[in-house]
Amino acid sequence: MTRLHTAADRLATGSTTLTRRLATRTAAWVRRGRRDDLTGMKAALGCWARLALLALGGYLLWRLIRAFPNLLWLLTGTWIIAAWRTGKQAPADTPDEEGPTGADVDALRTLLLDLMGTGSGVHLRTVLAHLQEHGQWEGRTVTDLRLRLEHLGVAVHRGVKVGRVPTWGVRRRDLDAPSQAPTEEASTAPSTAA
Repeated sequence: MTRLHTAADRLATGSTTLTRRLATRTAAWVRRGRRDDLTGMKAALGCWARLALLALGGYLLWRLIRAFPNLLWLLTGTWIIAAWRTGKQAPADTPDEEGPTGADVDALRTLLLDLMGTGSGVHLRTVLAHLQEHGQWEGRTVTDLRLRLEHLGVAVHRGVKVGRVPTWGVRRRDLDAPSQAPTEEASTAPSTAA
């Protein structure tokens, strides 16, 4: 691979990672607008208000760029610098030649079951927070974790309820079922420390 290809790959990787982070954080911010003490449409009014703020911000940015087109150069340069830095920090996702072992998948199952405790499931954001507290998966998102778990044969569902809040997570009944053996890529090597 030439230096130009390497640089382009780094920028593409950084841009993808930045886009995922921004989308995940924006969606989480909008979701936090939902009120648990209300029901029906009233509970979602906060989400709609935050969506309206995002739309207003996008419209104002568009108007600003239309008024000052050279501002787009500044925004593009800022994005390229951020993507370049993020592309360097992104951990390599190159698959191991051997792939994950059964012990890696068993350690992952044990970690998920420990995080569930007596509950029927665990949210992916809880798993990610646990991994990051133990120095793993820094700079990664819930989407990255979901894709990795799916690749390892762990069933991930969108509507797992923990504490009456439905979001992406893993259910205990799926972990009790026999797992599908993954075919490639290194495991997350999660810490089982509590």
